[in-house]
Amino acid sequence: MTQLLIFILAAYGMTTILVYGSIFNGLRDLIHKWGNNELAPFNFLGSFLSGLISCMLCTSTWVGFFFSLTIFSPVNHFIGLNEYFSIFFDGMFAAGSVWAINGIVEWFEENRPSNK
Repeated sequence: MTQLLIFILAAYGMTTILVYGSIFNGLRDLIHKWGNNELAPFNFLGSFLSGLISCMLCTSTWVGFFFSLTIFSPVNHFIGLNEYFSIFFDGMFAAGSVWAINGIVEWFEENRPSNK
C-alpha cells in the first residue's frame, strides 16, 4: 500500500514540476514556439508537446506510462494484469490520481481567505 501512495505522490510531483515548475520555463517556451510556428520542421510534434505540457491530466498520463515502464507498475503488482495492459492502466491511474489531487489543491487556492 505504501508503494501505491509513493507512486501517486511521485506522479503528482513530477507532473507539477513539468507543467508549472520554473526550472522548465525555458524548455516550455521553446516547445510552445516550436508548436506555434507553422514553418518549423515536425510542427505536428511541437504542437502535440505544447498541448501536453500545458495540461495536468495529459502530462500525468504520460508520467504514469513512464513510471510504469521504469519504476513500478501498481496495476501489475496489485491486480496481476498482463504487463502490456498494465502500462496503459497505470497511465490512467496516474492521470486520475493527479487530477483528483490537483482538483483539491485548486479548490483550496480558490477558496483561500483574503487578507483584506
